[in-house]
Amino acid sequence: MGAQTGDEHGVGHGTPIQASYALGDDDGSIAYARHLAVAFLEQARTAHGLTVSARVLDLTQLVVSELVTNARKYAPGPTLMHLRIADDIVDVAVWDSDPTVPSARTADPGRIGQHGLEIVKAVAWHLEVEREAVGKRVTARLPLADTPRSGVTALRLP
Repeated sequence: MGAQTGDEHGVGHGTPIQASYALGDDDGSIAYARHLAVAFLEQARTAHGLTVSARVLDLTQLVVSELVTNARKYAPGPTLMHLRIADDIVDVAVWDSDPTVPSARTADPGRIGQHGLEIVKAVAWHLEVEREAVGKRVTARLPLADTPRSGVTALRLP
């Protein structure tokens, strides 16, 4: 299903904790990605003493689920997920092979489906989409602690 493609790095002297994973191209990869995200945050909590609330665990799983679902649904081939914690921020980055830049649609309670990017924009402090040499990378940034939302959600397009 998936394989870790990078080493985790410990916290100390500003060094981020991070891990990268290659996800399979089957539908089970979405649940597996959520599992990897929870394990990553649990390790940040237990091995590095970081505070990770239940809310942050839930929101991170939601963001992972939406971003990986979009990658699986709209892009052929592999999906990569990179998780990173630095400066009390958790970044969830998902790469896929499709260069098409997604856009959040306007809210429509009658629409069935296609709410993923809207949801991510609503819960993330920052959302960034970057075209790469092959495909694109979508990164959502969430606070590690439960704090009032003081950041501005932004979608930066290339």
